[in-house]
Amino acid sequence: MLDVPVGELVVLVLAIAGGGVVTGILAGAFGIGGGAVLVPVLFEIFRLIGVDDEVRMQLCIGTSLAIIVPTAFRSYKTHKSKGMALQDVVKLWTVPVVIGVVVGSALAVVAPGELFKTVFAVIQTTIAIKMLFLGDRVFIAEELPGPTTMRIYGGVIGLLSAMMGVGGGAMAAMLLTLYKRPIHNAVATSAGLGVPIAVTGTLGYMLAGIPHMGDLPPLSVGFVSVIGFVLMAPISTYTAKFGALIAHRTSRRHLEVAFGVFLILTAARILYSAIT
Repeated sequence: MLDVPVGELVVLVLAIAGGGVVTGILAGAFGIGGGAVLVPVLFEIFRLIGVDDEVRMQLCIGTSLAIIVPTAFRSYKTHKSKGMALQDVVKLWTVPVVIGVVVGSALAVVAPGELFKTVFAVIQTTIAIKMLFLGDRVFIAEELPGPTTMRIYGGVIGLLSAMMGVGGGAMAAMLLTLYKRPIHNAVATSAGLGVPIAVTGTLGYMLAGIPHMGDLPPLSVGFVSVIGFVLMAPISTYTAKFGALIAHRTSRRHLEVAFGVFLILTAARILYSAIT
């Protein structure tokens, strides 16, 4: 695994750098923390250097969560400065989200990679269908539910986020729009969940990967690649602010369509990797 040609290493570095630019812009525009694009990109990178398929998806998820930490923080800071985030929702969801992430990280110790791929593809596709074809025509209620139901939602978002390597933005945004919250408020609020999800998930995947260190590439701390984090995090963090500014200058429907198309493409890519 260490014997990688210099030319191939250059390609990998360029791929990571390019992925970092795209990740940051998407994180800022959609409040997704970038995981939905990070995971497929990292999956291909780790495949090229020979990471075993049994641990590859877990390594992608853990590394993605680590990279999301600074990206999500910067994205949320930009959205918050615009006054669009629903602060009461962020506060109510933080604790249950963390609990859900802990459970999801624990599953990484025993669950096969195929489970994580399937969860990723199914959730992404579901969200995309809602964004592209249903829009505001389908909703649950005019107002958000009570604290108990909201906490349950938060726990589920945390669990699925930890199994997908995302900051929870896509799921949180879809849920809030189902309760008739404008997409801009949903995106800004979902960005706030990225920080607790990413921090907790990163620590969890580091611990979960310790028993598999022999199957992981050099400079990995559990299921987190230090190389991937060091190269991608600064670039994605810097470009996140541009994505957030784009979001606030884009019409509601255009943002929804762009979000949906993006989710469909990433879901198809990761599902393809699961069956080939």
